Formats: sequence, structure tokens, C-alpha cells
Amino acid sequence: MKRARQWIVAAMAGLAGFAMVALAISLVVVPRFAESAAVGGPFTLVDDNGAPVTEKMLAGKPYAIYFGYTYCPEVCPTTLIDLSRWIKELGPDANKLNYVFVTVDPERDTTKLMHAYLSSFDRRIRGFTGTPKEIAKIAAEYRVYYKKIPASDGSYVMDHPSVIYLMGSDGKFASAITYQEKDHSALAQLRNVVVPASSRTQSGISTLQMLLHFAWWIM
Repeated sequence: MKRARQWIVAAMAGLAGFAMVALAISLVVVPRFAESAAVGGPFTLVDDNGAPVTEKMLAGKPYAIYFGYTYCPEVCPTTLIDLSRWIKELGPDANKLNYVFVTVDPERDTTKLMHAYLSSFDRRIRGFTGTPKEIAKIAAEYRVYYKKIPASDGSYVMDHPSVIYLMGSDGKFASAITYQEKDHSALAQLRNVVVPASSRTQSGISTLQMLLHFAWWIM
């Protein structure tokens, strides 16, 4: 009996140690990584209804932001279809986020064209456009690379990233959803960004306290 109790105490101590390490990572390593990434910043654009928008319009609420363009042949429409499906599957939680589609092709993507294009997807996805200089600024703030590539017929396509940036309600980078990511993974990330960091911290502390209390009780 004594040996069994010692084994249980050792096991619980191990679990408590693991919980402490996990908590330390969530409180120190992850925030520092996100902070060092320095994704996001001030911008001044217009939405697909022609209304002026700045980063302040997104403050206080987590958001998903994607950079693409309306003439994109495959990646952009596929991503927006996926995002629309995830928004629907989130249920009531979907309204706890903002969703933004920023063009990297301001020469062609007018507010009218953006509005018509986005009408094919979830209505909660807003389109942002602006002057080439304004788009260059927001792209720099979000560390987004884009480039115009001439086509043989005289037109052009845009090289751009295919990930959706997830930003917390504090405006800091939280995570990124890759192109055609599995539904369960994308939904988990979207739901996670809805939960404030303070709530995740408190949950981790509560679990740790419970493990330590149980270990003390059986000793």
C-alpha cells in the first residue's frame, strides 16, 4: 500500500511538473515569440463600401486578416470559401471576430469591385483597399511580401502569401492558418483566438493548483 502511494505521489509530481512547464511556455515563450514577430500596425484604408478605416476599427476584438486580390485565379477564392465555411461552423462565436480581406492589387481592386467580389462569400468578410502607397504601408506592417508579375498576354498576376493571419483583441499576432488547412485545425485556431489570454492563463493556473492539491492530499 505504501509503495502504491509513493508511486501515485511520484506520478502526480511528474504531472504537476509538466503542467508548470506548459504554463511557463504559454506565459513566456509564446508571448515573446509573437512579440518578436511584430506583425500588425497602423494603417489608413477604405472598406468595400467606401468608408475610411484604420487599425482602430479593429481594436478590442480579435480578427482574421488575409491579403490577396480579386483577380486571383485560385488561391484567394479557395481561401475565402474555406473562411466562409469556418465562419458558419463557428456558430455564435463567429460574431466575436472581425474578418478582413486586404487587396495587394490596388490598381485594379476598387471599392466597387471589392464589394461585388466579396458578395460571393460570407457577408461578415470586409474588403479593404487604398492607394498603392497605403497598401504598401499595411503590407509592411504585417510583414507581407507581394509582387506584380507580368503575364504573356500583357496583363499581370500578383505574387502574395496564402496564409490567414489571426490577431488577438490586443492587436498582436496570435497564429496563422495555412492554405487549405484542415477544418478541425483552422476552427481550433479561430476558437482559440476568441478566448482572452487571461482566461487561458487562469485555466492553466487552476489545473496546476488542482494537481498540487491532490498530490498533497494523498501524501
